[in-house]
Amino acid sequence: MSGKLAGRTALITGAASGIGAGIARLFAAEGARVALVDRDKVPEPPSGALCFEGDVADAALAEKVVGEMTKAWGRVDCVVTAAGMSIGKKLLDTTEEEWERVFAVNARGTFLWVKAALGPMIAGGGGSVVTIASQIPLSGGRGSASYASSKGAVIAMTRSVALDYAADKVRANAIAPGAIDTPFLHRSFTRAPDPDAARQRSLDRHPLGRFGRVEEVAKAALFLASDDSSFTTGSVLMVEGGWNAA
Repeated sequence: MSGKLAGRTALITGAASGIGAGIARLFAAEGARVALVDRDKVPEPPSGALCFEGDVADAALAEKVVGEMTKAWGRVDCVVTAAGMSIGKKLLDTTEEEWERVFAVNARGTFLWVKAALGPMIAGGGGSVVTIASQIPLSGGRGSASYASSKGAVIAMTRSVALDYAADKVRANAIAPGAIDTPFLHRSFTRAPDPDAARQRSLDRHPLGRFGRVEEVAKAALFLASDDSSFTTGSVLMVEGGWNAA
């Protein structure tokens, strides 16, 4: 099969919907063999995909999936951590349990899957780590204390990985999406007292005048996973419609 990822393998979390699903589809179309992870069943996975259901905060699951990948394909070339969650609360309204759960999925989940993939990635001669962060820790956002903090941790960890494993030919980069037209985004609006007003505020924050599309983030992930970004590491790629400039 031809494509920018022909002959490579990719592990993608959060692959049942939204950004993760879009990345899975594009990577498979570009020739990658994909292992897909989500707490929900992945609908209509690409042909030949390995699919796993479970909690991304489970270290044993991460080790199991990477083991299955190396058993089936002999290598891990890329890991994309797209699983995420948000509760949409200010700091004083956030319980300790809620804070811990958001960090478990967003920060711990990123740590565990990158950690599990790094060993075989290095053994195979290098690869690409692509984490899905957010524009919010870079610009600020209302009602997102735990989410913004956890995604800020993702960015910091990604840059550390980029520095620590550059000599092993591992590149690590984060994508910071803005508001992307996904079920995740629409659920966030339903938590607001006035969902229509919340939607409009978010829309108005984007100078391009619209929400992003899943395929636009997927193309950014493809760039970072492929040789097109061979001199790019430790970066945060903004895919946010001008949010930070507004």
